Amino acid sequence: MKKLMMIAAVAALAMGTVTTATAGGFSTGRCKACHAVGKNKVGPDWAEVATAYGSAENLAKVFKDGFKVEDRKVAATNAKWKHKTGMMTGQFKHLIVGHEEEAANALFAAVKAGKI
Repeated sequence: MKKLMMIAAVAALAMGTVTTATAGGFSTGRCKACHAVGKNKVGPDWAEVATAYGSAENLAKVFKDGFKVEDRKVAATNAKWKHKTGMMTGQFKHLIVGHEEEAANALFAAVKAGKI
């Protein structure tokens, strides 16, 4: 019985990590609260973000340059997201600063996988 419980615990842990995109140690797990791939939630659809920036390198540059509102391609063209830039800035400072390249790569990996 102990062995069966251990196998179930390991399987549950493995399944939990498979559903989260990662890059360089950055996990998108906490991003799921506001983002998805294929639909808007509290924040914009990551597929839309990926299309707007074109590459992880371009998005990472915006992150490294401080994620200025005027550099945000999705927020600059959509009033709904422009209205939420303050909240986005807070999440950027909390989750992405120090992990700019990894975060951009993880976003593009999630879009490629079709899920965060």
